[in-house]
Amino acid sequence: MTTNAFARLGVPTSLSSVLEGQGITEPTPIQAVTLPDSLAGRDVLGRGRTGSGKTYAFLLPLVTRLAASRTRRTPSRPRALILAPTRELATQIEASAAPLVAAEGLRTLTVFGGVGQGPQVSALKRGVDILIACPGRLQDLVQQGLCDLGGIEITILDEADHMADLGFLPTVKRLLDRTPERGQRMLFSATLDAGVDVLAKRYLHDPVTHHADSAQSPVSAMEHHVLHVHSDDRLPVLVDLTAGPGRTVVFTRTKYGAKKLTKQLNRSGVPAVELHGNLGQGARTRNLDAFHSGTVQTLVATDIAARGIHVDDVALVIHADPPVEHKAYLHRSGRTARAGAAGTVVTMMLDEQVKDVRDLTRAAGIKPTTTRVGPDHALLRRLVPGERTYAVPTDATVVSPDAQQGQGRRGGRSGGGARQGGGSRSGQSQGRRQGSGSGASQGSGSGARQGGQQRQQGTGQPRQGAARGGSRPARTGGAAAFSAGSSAGRRSR
Repeated sequence: MTTNAFARLGVPTSLSSVLEGQGITEPTPIQAVTLPDSLAGRDVLGRGRTGSGKTYAFLLPLVTRLAASRTRRTPSRPRALILAPTRELATQIEASAAPLVAAEGLRTLTVFGGVGQGPQVSALKRGVDILIACPGRLQDLVQQGLCDLGGIEITILDEADHMADLGFLPTVKRLLDRTPERGQRMLFSATLDAGVDVLAKRYLHDPVTHHADSAQSPVSAMEHHVLHVHSDDRLPVLVDLTAGPGRTVVFTRTKYGAKKLTKQLNRSGVPAVELHGNLGQGARTRNLDAFHSGTVQTLVATDIAARGIHVDDVALVIHADPPVEHKAYLHRSGRTARAGAAGTVVTMMLDEQVKDVRDLTRAAGIKPTTTRVGPDHALLRRLVPGERTYAVPTDATVVSPDAQQGQGRRGGRSGGGARQGGGSRSGQSQGRRQGSGSGASQGSGSGARQGGQQRQQGTGQPRQGAARGGSRPARTGGAAAFSAGSSAGRRSR
């Protein structure tokens, strides 16, 4: 008798075994309701909140059906297409697909902008089974005659509502018009609003529609708090919360705000990296790698990270700037409490934001606990229990936007691009400040320019945090712990 729940739904043993090896034995609700139809070749329109397991809901039938198909990959003519709105989501879909396609001997390729297209074109010419793409770069390749979508058997649209929000619908339509009309199509989205409905009516044939959320949805599994702070206390409260144990994602409204707050946290001894639209692909990848690996525990981001950034064990989401509308609140908050796990969401509220935050939370359907707090309020320790640890502060935190492309890279970078003596990104002792209070910096964590460039010297003793006195233990790894993720390509002041 078959005991694996995925196998009972029709997933081949070769793939269900891969999932079992990762500790995944029970399908999420969105997987359970869509897999029988998608495996049978039906067009599927699936709605599930972020973190509900939509990625495997389309990867499993996609890989299963391609493996069973008699067609073979041919140059520049992929057999399946997955469209994703952001580079980060496309990369994470590729990572989730990797063990599944390896089990069936299939080949994938991910294409997006911000990097040279040469390697992508070469890979297309060698032939791929599954093409994972952002709409803009794929449209460029198609228009240049470098990619033919006429052989697409299965098309997936992931985060379709986000593609609509970002204005990708015209491009998506042009791409779908180039795929065979009777191929299988699956559309997955957190919401099925007007933009998504247009796509569904035009491109899906007799689709099966499934609405599914976890029994304990992410919103209900979250603990929601609004911290009413004085403007002078905003940064010290943020420093206190992010200096505690566990991964934290902090959202700001603007790219400038993300850059500024990242710099402030690092200066206060909290290693942090940034993610926003002004960063090139190399910087985005380095910063996300640092956050994924745990080298850095705090990610400061704009809404670019509100969708599709899958990082396990994010215990805390902070809205440093309250979002403009409730959909953004829900998607941002979905970075924690994934797949039914618990999580905490904190919204910082200034005096002039009281009405806006009240309207926002009402529209989002939540009833947060609102508390007026200062830097030493006891609630902060309850929200983030554990010892606060601080690295040696540094001013060097920002990845300059013009340093991401080839012509912007400077001579002190090797391979990963961190400005360390030998180009190392390992977070070892090169990045730590040496001596006792000398302020001299030996690696990338300090903003020093190696490789013949000018070295900046620190002065005096390191600061002990943001507007708060007292001694604090050093965060393991010191300032070097975050140099790999945020210092590469920055400018000296």
